[in-house]
Amino acid sequence: MKMPAKFNTYCPYCRKHELHEVEKVKKGKTTGLHWINRQKSRRGKIGNMGKFSKVPGGDKPTKKINVRYRCTACKKAHLRAGYRLSKYELTE
Repeated sequence: MKMPAKFNTYCPYCRKHELHEVEKVKKGKTTGLHWINRQKSRRGKIGNMGKFSKVPGGDKPTKKINVRYRCTACKKAHLRAGYRLSKYELTE
């Protein structure tokens, strides 16, 4: 999907239509300190590991991408619901 890098849309902070810059949100670094990782390590390595012994399913063919819209007037950014697409391109 091709999307313009700048376009006019509604800003929830200014409460009016302003020019917005579009940027794709990158995935942040993970620390590994999530509750599911700690729960998995508590189960041990011997015997049945309950829900962790199941074979994981495959990934979906396309991933949802998050797009951040930054207002040029107030410089604040907001998100909308992500799109599920295989190709994403910003055009000038």
